[in-house]
Amino acid sequence: MNSIKKTFQYGQHEVSLETGNIARQATAAVMVNMEGTTLLVTVVGNKEAVEGQDFFPLTVNYQEKTYAAGKIPGGFLKREGRPSEKETLTSRLIDRPIRPLFPKGFTNEVQVIATLVSINPEIDPEVPAMLGTSAVLAISGLPFNGPIGAARVGYVDGQLVLNPTASQQENSRLELTVAGTQDAVLMVESEADILPEDVMLDAVVFGHE
Repeated sequence: MNSIKKTFQYGQHEVSLETGNIARQATAAVMVNMEGTTLLVTVVGNKEAVEGQDFFPLTVNYQEKTYAAGKIPGGFLKREGRPSEKETLTSRLIDRPIRPLFPKGFTNEVQVIATLVSINPEIDPEVPAMLGTSAVLAISGLPFNGPIGAARVGYVDGQLVLNPTASQQENSRLELTVAGTQDAVLMVESEADILPEDVMLDAVVFGHE
């Protein structure tokens, strides 16, 4: 299989998606890079459902490796520990917009793993993780009614900012993550100072657009 790479401009950042080089035993795999923050996103799906199973066993795991920041765990244990709160919350952020896009009655087991392999401290991995997940599901052959888009929205000096850097976020009164299809918003996560309702609604629409 030949490597395929696509690059596009997303706001103030350049994003690249590449498949065909790594994790070729997975159902599909995509390496996503956003200005130096790089993740490997893989999906494995069972070809057949377990007989009598009446739910959709979708597992989404986001994991950060300390080597992504150029470090090795110190102390007696040199291994990675249990998932952090950040990893658990990011896993849920990825899960929530993709779960409703699988057809009703589809009960094959599906596992999505997004692994942070390199980080630019200015670029939060949440958005590239969701973009990579959308891309990997789109090429997997699974019945996924995507793709989805994802964006973070900040509010700096009275202006909405798309995918703010960590430096910009320090001065932002809003930290909002939105994900959805072209037609609908499927997930909104937000933390903010006291802001008017119209600013919050504008931020959701801005992120969706």
